[in-house]
Amino acid sequence: MLASALLNKIESSEFTLGVVGLGYVGLPLAMGGLAQGVKTIGFDINQARVDDLMAGKAVFTHLDQGLISEALETKMFEATTDMSRMGEPDVIAICVPTPLTRHREPDLKYVTQTVEAIAASLRPGQLILLESTTYPGTTRELVAPILEKSGLKKGEEFFLGFAPEREDPGNESFTSTSIPKVLGADDDESRKLADAFYRKVFAQTVPVSSTATSEAVKITENIFRAVNIALVNELKVIFAEMDIDVWEVIEAAKTKPFGYMPFYPGPGLGGHCIPIDPFYLSWKAKEFGLPARFIELAGEVNTQMPKYIVDKLIQSLDDFQKKSINGANILVLGVSYKKNIDDIRESPSLRIMELLEGRGANVDYSDPYIDEIPQTREYSSLKGKTSKPTTSEALAAYDAVLLCTDHDDYDYDNVVNYAKLIIDSRNAFGARGLTADHIVKA
Repeated sequence: MLASALLNKIESSEFTLGVVGLGYVGLPLAMGGLAQGVKTIGFDINQARVDDLMAGKAVFTHLDQGLISEALETKMFEATTDMSRMGEPDVIAICVPTPLTRHREPDLKYVTQTVEAIAASLRPGQLILLESTTYPGTTRELVAPILEKSGLKKGEEFFLGFAPEREDPGNESFTSTSIPKVLGADDDESRKLADAFYRKVFAQTVPVSSTATSEAVKITENIFRAVNIALVNELKVIFAEMDIDVWEVIEAAKTKPFGYMPFYPGPGLGGHCIPIDPFYLSWKAKEFGLPARFIELAGEVNTQMPKYIVDKLIQSLDDFQKKSINGANILVLGVSYKKNIDDIRESPSLRIMELLEGRGANVDYSDPYIDEIPQTREYSSLKGKTSKPTTSEALAAYDAVLLCTDHDDYDYDNVVNYAKLIIDSRNAFGARGLTADHIVKA
């Protein structure tokens, strides 16, 4: 009875959607619901984020939030910090961060706090969906027991599923809702309801047999990328010693029409997913007495890349200018973790800046998407640094320019013309056909 009533609501778009966490995952999902005429309530503990949304201000540069502004006028959308209102939505999607602790173990406090808030207001007939990336078993072992403390029974009085986010901020080839949506549940009613909801918002759904399977799908996707990026980063280091250009190798190798997929090296991994999520599975594997050798080795390789870039810069300063890193003036181009977005989560640029300052360098940065570095858990010493101009005079004043993020907005010709030394960790200059003796690929 409860399941069929909720299914009818979903299919007729006469339900209310609640999205918890209005960040890079939650906000696009909320917008997807609004695009289908679904009344949506956004929940977030960040009062400033809520205030900006309610004022119609843009939150992320890569999102067109015109839909939010229209929905505010029609009262179809509101954002709130009031978690006691969790009983209002019929469908609740949990899109909160799942970081690692300092010991690289899963930190599920945001998920736990959110689920406890939902449980306090849980009513019969609600569908709860976890989207936050986590280890297989989280929904069944952590989320379900907390919700059942309400006295309601999963699969009969409330419904539960896991559907991993597949966001790629700044990717112009895929919109949030055009990417197929994987979903899983541990009972048929929950799976049917989750599928109905996501079919309302996404162009295609991919139902799987259980929440653990769905959780494993997301972990597998991210491990695949992490391992292959680690491989190509390791090849970069080896080939550099052989005086072989790894980017030229990759361009030639990818002409093979089968059996090869190009991955590209860089200064390290960034973003919320790839640097973090693989460690969720390696941690969980220990419960079963199993090693996760590939995962942990890939993590070691990727986390060492910022140090490799810094060492390359130090050596290049000595080679080209006979200058020590101590007291050198360095400009870092790009602090977001990938080009053309304003996201600094886990950005290797921050680690590189910290390492350079630890060696006595005077470090500035320039990033058209990041006006000022905010407070972060790991890099508090960088808080308050502001983006510097890249005028001809400014570039000429630095001993070296280190390209970490290849934003399209930079005037690469100008950098080549006026920088004394360029360390290019992304092949950004070579990809544009720019070559010079003072450009060092790293």
